[in-house]
Amino acid sequence: MTPADERLARAEKPAQDALRLHPFYRGKVQTALKCPVRGLDDFAVWYTPGVAAPCREIQQDPERVWQHTNRANSVAIVSDGSRVLGLGDIGPEAGLPVMEGKALLFKYLGGVDAVPLCVRSEDPEALVRTVKALEPSFGGVNLEDIAQPGCFRVLEALRDALDVPVWHDDQQGTATVALAGLRNALALVGKPLESARITLVGLGAANVPTYRLLLASGVDPRAIVACDSRGVLHPGRADVEARQDAFPDKWRVCSESNGDGRVGGIAEALRGADACIAFSARGPGTIRPEWVRGMARDAIVFACANPVPEIWPWEAREAGARIVATGRSDFPNQINNSLGFPGIFRGALDVRARSISDGMALAAAAELAEFARARGIDEESLVPRMDEWEVFVREAVATARQARAEGLARVERSDAELEAGARERIRDARRHAALLVEAGLIPEPPG
Repeated sequence: MTPADERLARAEKPAQDALRLHPFYRGKVQTALKCPVRGLDDFAVWYTPGVAAPCREIQQDPERVWQHTNRANSVAIVSDGSRVLGLGDIGPEAGLPVMEGKALLFKYLGGVDAVPLCVRSEDPEALVRTVKALEPSFGGVNLEDIAQPGCFRVLEALRDALDVPVWHDDQQGTATVALAGLRNALALVGKPLESARITLVGLGAANVPTYRLLLASGVDPRAIVACDSRGVLHPGRADVEARQDAFPDKWRVCSESNGDGRVGGIAEALRGADACIAFSARGPGTIRPEWVRGMARDAIVFACANPVPEIWPWEAREAGARIVATGRSDFPNQINNSLGFPGIFRGALDVRARSISDGMALAAAAELAEFARARGIDEESLVPRMDEWEVFVREAVATARQARAEGLARVERSDAELEAGARERIRDARRHAALLVEAGLIPEPPG
């Protein structure tokens, strides 16, 4: 077997293991009790007749729901299955394993109870109505794997309509982690973010907010060249102009980016770029090695399509890229929203934030980048790993602090209280999982 064959075999192993282990466990999450059942009398407290008392109290004062129920720590993970990973429109049933995995990460990394809700709907308005109807049960909503342009309309409508934070992780979460990784990558190669030449490959749910956060961080839009499936974005793209009502963000990119007036495709967009951030069609082959060779010296390539990146990491490095990242956990430098949403939602829930703003996302990105720099970064370790638990505590505090600063927090808690609470929640979630394994209630996977 050649070295290339060995690398491909390693890359394919997680999928093989997933097909073996998913049916063994029949899912990844379940409901667990958080109150004791010591005998028959406890049923009278937790259910009828005792439960009527908190029901009446909530009826008289709806705010009491936050004290009497688990709503304050509950998030709905909502998807219609129309744009799942790099697999496309595979439907709500096929999307359910991803949403269950999301719920696992919410609990294990953030101490947040999350419920996967895959909705059979091809109408963004129907999806909005569904989530609005579910609001009384949840303290927040995580939208997931919804195709554009519907994902933008659903997010905007629900943020306006709901009284709890609504977050589209493929947009805001992915952009948050990408910004943190780019900051540290540019620091390693000695290039300031504010003057970097950046190419965005793909302008869907992930790169639209990435563009917005880059501008908020001081990047000149004229130094950004963006590409969609039809080529470079520029003011002459009549196809985008004709649909600017449906794609207003894309038309904005056409209007204000690409100061050199480039046309063509990915090859032309990458020429001379310091960094490439790709959230586009799964590869390999979406980005070709010869195009990477045309980038600037010490080039940075984030090839983040899942499950297969736009270019394999070893191909990008062999083509001259100095730093390479993907969205996968089995390669170095995972740029994936899994580093963001558990801590960000932990912080938002702990202050009962009204929404999750771009300012909160920027605060989380800064904390991610700083955490990695404090413990040391190198070309294969740009951002924290998911097993560096402390980062989620710090991210939660940074997010909550920013919510407080923007007047979005309903509950006032000091940084010390936020840190202690987040650490306890996350520690208890990990301990709970470990105890179930030790007791044999979660069996060890078969060999």
